[in-house]
Amino acid sequence: MIDVTVRDEVALITLARPDKLNALTSAMRADLAAAVREHGTRSRGIVVTGTGRAFSAGEDIHQAVGRSLVEEVESFHDMTRAVLETRVPVVAAVNGLAVGGAAEWTLCFDSRIGTPAAEYFFPENHIGLSISNAASQLLPRLVGGRALRLVLDSARTSADDALAAGLLDEIVPAETLVEAAIARVHRWTAPGTATAVHLALLRPSAAEVERAFQAETEAAKQVEASGIAQAGMAAFVNRSRG
Repeated sequence: MIDVTVRDEVALITLARPDKLNALTSAMRADLAAAVREHGTRSRGIVVTGTGRAFSAGEDIHQAVGRSLVEEVESFHDMTRAVLETRVPVVAAVNGLAVGGAAEWTLCFDSRIGTPAAEYFFPENHIGLSISNAASQLLPRLVGGRALRLVLDSARTSADDALAAGLLDEIVPAETLVEAAIARVHRWTAPGTATAVHLALLRPSAAEVERAFQAETEAAKQVEASGIAQAGMAAFVNRSRG
């Protein structure tokens, strides 16, 4: 579930499934893409945050078991595509743990502000899954040569380490997180600013991102055909039930 409100002309999209660490079902992913597209033309900017102790646990693996991995990956791709289609700033207010596809989604945002509790975690490699959201292009763009290690190690990255690596732009107290994100949108869209044209100039090009999507879809087909994806997801579900 997601909640969408408008605060000071900025659309605040809140992932609101705290009992499941805001894990993203297929319906939530479609709703997120639709909300970003709607407010990417109507609002001054967009801020995305989570409720509870996580930004989002990423894909709801319990729901994904037995489903087409390619379809799952492509629904994440459309979330990223929706952000890059906007011409307003999009800011992630990372209140806690950001995992997998949700962590990867923030890579296309124009800024990522976290709290001391924020963590980044790309677990796909050790679950037998493949990365998505154009992370193969966007993660190196942000962190350079650290990208391969972040993916292959499948280790959590603390807020301080995420800041040093370039995954986060700033760390603020939890109680001021959303306000700091909204303030950044306001600063970037003050009267007389040329933000819209600079977003178009400095964001990754649609062609680059679509090539990354295509490569990641092919990677998803490979891990699905090999059997390691479904085996990894089944093992994850069994561990969580145990």
